[in-house]
Amino acid sequence: MVLCAFATTLTAQKEDMKDFDPAFAHTVYFWFKEPENQKDKTFFEASLKKFLNTSQFAKTNFIGTPPKATRDVVDGSFTYSLIVTFESAEAQQKYQEEAPHLLFIEECKHLWERVMVYDSNGI
Repeated sequence: MVLCAFATTLTAQKEDMKDFDPAFAHTVYFWFKEPENQKDKTFFEASLKKFLNTSQFAKTNFIGTPPKATRDVVDGSFTYSLIVTFESAEAQQKYQEEAPHLLFIEECKHLWERVMVYDSNGI
């Protein structure tokens, strides 16, 4: 019975997952003014998740923090990373202008001292 419930849960989770869209990736790195401030991190994460859950255009997303670097080529100086995929560059542009994205920026811009964005077209 437990195995059946587990399989049902996995099936439901899989159905809820969005497929990664390789057409366009938007990668953002955030450096916080106070990277150790847990209150700022909690607020940022809640605002970011609220925004991503209401975006019309973001297909998939990944929110991350830097691991302990074990190689010289790994830059672990950022506070958060965000990777969002889109069906096209045009969809990504619409995402830039949508109300949930603009609200997220307004709510959280006081937290960061630097933001770097890397956009990529899939090949």
